[in-house]
Amino acid sequence: MNSQPAENIRYGQAAPPAGRLSSGVAEAELERVVDFLGDLSVELDSSLEPTTPNPHLNMILHLLRGHIEGRLVSASSMAAASGVPYATAMRKLAEVQGAGLVEQRPRTKSGRSFSLHPSAALLDRFSQLASRIGRIARTSFDPAAEGETEDYFYGGSYVPGQAVIAPPRALLSPLKLAGGLRILVHGDPTFMVMETLKRQFETMVGTDIHQRAFSIDRLRQEALRNAERKRSAYDLIAVDLPWIGEFVEKGVIRPLTEVMDTERLDPGDFHTAGWRATHWEGVPYGVPSQTTPELMFYRRDWFAREGLEPPATHAQVIAAARHFHDPRSGRYGVAWNAARGTALGHTFMMTCAAFGQPIIELPEVAGGYDADHLGGRQVPTLDTPRALEAAEYLMELLEYSPPDILSMSWYERVRPYAAGKVAMAYGYTLLAPYFELDASCPAHGNTGYLPHPHGPEGVPIAPVGGYALCIPANLAPERVADAAEALIAFTSPAAQKLYVQNGSRTAPRYSVGADPEVRRLSPIFETVDQMSWRDELQFWPRPPIPQISDVIELCGTELHDMLRGLVTPRAALARVQAGAEKILSDPVH
Repeated sequence: MNSQPAENIRYGQAAPPAGRLSSGVAEAELERVVDFLGDLSVELDSSLEPTTPNPHLNMILHLLRGHIEGRLVSASSMAAASGVPYATAMRKLAEVQGAGLVEQRPRTKSGRSFSLHPSAALLDRFSQLASRIGRIARTSFDPAAEGETEDYFYGGSYVPGQAVIAPPRALLSPLKLAGGLRILVHGDPTFMVMETLKRQFETMVGTDIHQRAFSIDRLRQEALRNAERKRSAYDLIAVDLPWIGEFVEKGVIRPLTEVMDTERLDPGDFHTAGWRATHWEGVPYGVPSQTTPELMFYRRDWFAREGLEPPATHAQVIAAARHFHDPRSGRYGVAWNAARGTALGHTFMMTCAAFGQPIIELPEVAGGYDADHLGGRQVPTLDTPRALEAAEYLMELLEYSPPDILSMSWYERVRPYAAGKVAMAYGYTLLAPYFELDASCPAHGNTGYLPHPHGPEGVPIAPVGGYALCIPANLAPERVADAAEALIAFTSPAAQKLYVQNGSRTAPRYSVGADPEVRRLSPIFETVDQMSWRDELQFWPRPPIPQISDVIELCGTELHDMLRGLVTPRAALARVQAGAEKILSDPVH
């Protein structure tokens, strides 16, 4: 992992590089310190006589409290919180503003009414103050912590675990979107975090937020229906990474280069595979909102107790699944996506990749195959010896799976794993909150994460999934600029760190995965970063060709018949190959 995270982009404005942020206090720590100083001020003011209020501190604490709780703060409320007469308070407020600690944001078109927000300078200075307060408190009341002062140097602490990404702050100018910001998303834990933090994000962007969430298939259908409207019903839409080519060719989304300077996004801070997957023919069409590779989850405690090594190959997966499979005791070897249609289609493509077989002819490059240039007619490669090995592997998995495996899809495969009924499960990192955040789950704290175990001619691979936020091509022109600002805001390091702190287990940016506050929450972030640096994160297993959804559905239908025993693996692959050849030969409409 890079020890020097890329420069943070904070709501469209370049923030100081991480090395210049003395501490970049996290949201939870910011709240603790604000509460502590507020309580201390009350005690001092009420316990000692005579005493004089500190209007500067009182107003700053009130402003920070409003920022944390997502409340609008006005000049009048600042004056009321100051503890001094109104006229004096307004003079003191002017002094705080003159020091660059407060930003004004218009609340109306006339600009006569405005709200107040902490500036970047205030958040950064408060980060440094919070670090010093923590050090003083530890050394004053905890003798065991006295040695920590040796690591304190010129006002900066080098204590491990110090955060580097400051909390998000409000836009300097609120979004001017009639009816508010409208977003179409997938109904997964990360996007649901956005809904949970709705009030806070509304304060940040200065407008109401309306979010609609759908399952994966319904999300695609709604996005395509929306493209047929004269004007888009949404300002931003979440696009599954394999859909990028289809949505570009069908005119559903617009190039980012038309609406912004993409350097504002700091592209180098995104995981390479996740950022490349948002491109079509070298042009970016979206910003990674989630980079969630599919991994192998396994019970570390079970494997350790039995003296088994974590499975690195398909043969080891089968051996471990056989070892742990005990249906009479309600325990099974492995869970995976085997439901008919989209779910199984994704599984088969990723399994082919683990055996070293892309689903279409792709040129080999270092680390896998080149899926950056997919224009023109494609040739399917779904009936090959390696694809047959992949299909036969799925047939073997079937023997050591839960009894309802043929109806098991995205969430269903993780639930029995979380409940302690399954030894291993293929799952996206975005599903990890189901057991990482629930201490009652047997899998809580006992889960290891691996790239896909590979076949004889494959290599370790972590197929990249997730969603990009995109701007619809038919969005009304007067809304485009503000939609771009919202896009930058919601994908900034500060926002993505906030998602993680509230339950998400996806981090598209290196800087977020490197943040010590984030790393303490889950081993996933460091694991995924390491996979990225080892070039194991790849998006070619599901190449974003325009016809990919139809090919996925085809694979998921024919392979389901195979799993049910209606056709042999060879016959199923012959059908898949013939159907894919027809799909890829038809023009995209």
